[in-house]
Amino acid sequence: MSNTNKISLPRTEGLAGPRPIFWGWYVVFSSFTILVLVYGARYSFGVFVKPMFAEYGWPMTVISLAASINLLMYASAGIFTGWLLDRLAPKLITTIGILMTTAGFISAGFVKTPLGLYLAYGVLVGLGTAGCGAVAFTAAIGKWFIKKRGIALGIASMGIGVGTMIMAPLAGYIVGKFGWRAGFLCIGGLICVVGITFSQVFMGKDNPQHYGLLPDGDLASPDPSSNVPTSGTFAKPSLKPVIADHRFWLLAICNVFAVMTLMMTFVHQVAYATNNGIDKIEAAAAIGLIGITGSGGKFFFGWLSDRINDAKYSAALGFLLMAIGMFLLYRADNVIILYAFALIYGFGYGSLAPVTPYLIADRFGGQVLGAAYGLCIFFSAGVGGALGPIIGGIIFDKTGSYQPGWIISIICLLMISLLILALKPKPDHRGIRVP
Repeated sequence: MSNTNKISLPRTEGLAGPRPIFWGWYVVFSSFTILVLVYGARYSFGVFVKPMFAEYGWPMTVISLAASINLLMYASAGIFTGWLLDRLAPKLITTIGILMTTAGFISAGFVKTPLGLYLAYGVLVGLGTAGCGAVAFTAAIGKWFIKKRGIALGIASMGIGVGTMIMAPLAGYIVGKFGWRAGFLCIGGLICVVGITFSQVFMGKDNPQHYGLLPDGDLASPDPSSNVPTSGTFAKPSLKPVIADHRFWLLAICNVFAVMTLMMTFVHQVAYATNNGIDKIEAAAAIGLIGITGSGGKFFFGWLSDRINDAKYSAALGFLLMAIGMFLLYRADNVIILYAFALIYGFGYGSLAPVTPYLIADRFGGQVLGAAYGLCIFFSAGVGGALGPIIGGIIFDKTGSYQPGWIISIICLLMISLLILALKPKPDHRGIRVP
């Protein structure tokens, strides 16, 4: 590797002084911050629905379709985004994503037709968040950590839950005070200023090997024969072996069913609770409680994955907790049981964000994490996420109750909590299965 591709990282030897903070932790900090903004803004869309309905009289289905288009664009573009991130430093991809997301939110502030809303929020924000969302930062973090990958992914992914808690009230305040158009404009401006700053400052370095470091901040050996390879000797990342591996499809299937139950729950839980006589505000608060406990779950399951023999056991525990939570929702005829559901289900749901990319990186390597995780997101969000609300609605229309949907969710979660245990480990360099 030529000297022009290296940077000088101040470091100390032995006990001469403290070592500098490993740059990977700056990547984690930047990822957390941008995820707070991006996912907080996406999950705040419901704040804008009623004001747009009041101004234009568009049917709720017409307005809600923008959110479905957004999710479809995000899931589809995630594959290409991940492929790019396996080959390029994340700064360029995340900056483009932030600019597109900003353009989408600002354009949404000027829409006058449903088509305008679909193009602005559905297409632009959907495509933009694929470049500055979970796929992008998971791929970036996966290159900087191995031994501490779980805790790093857990901390970064907490930004999703924190963003939901912060951005939704902020958006609600702005919309209530200045109108929904101002709300879109302010959110777009905030994402632009903060997002581009953090992306440009902290996301420009590709991976530690390029700077004479090993993952997790270990220093390269002074013995040239044992140093990490230069960028010129890295194998070209390819998704073909991943697609041909049954382990990827097992993991994808588990995530499809998990996200299916998740989106069915998020969309229909409030209506189910109010049908059972629970106050609407108390029912809505359960969603916020899921966000809070989900943040704790992200940290815990990331931490746990670093400390156990195989992260598939973390995934199995997360799915099992979601199943227990769904059983409580099935029995939720008062607010105490409803909040118990939110606590347990939310904590288990927190396992999805850190453990899935951890398992992909562990089985297939960090060099293809972006594309492989993007493909997994396509199936889980694009298929499972789209089917969940529809299945819940069909079940209610046919039976007059959401409970059959909750039973189906319980069965699915119990099945995948067992199925994930069949995920075989990767072989070591001698072809021997790693226990």
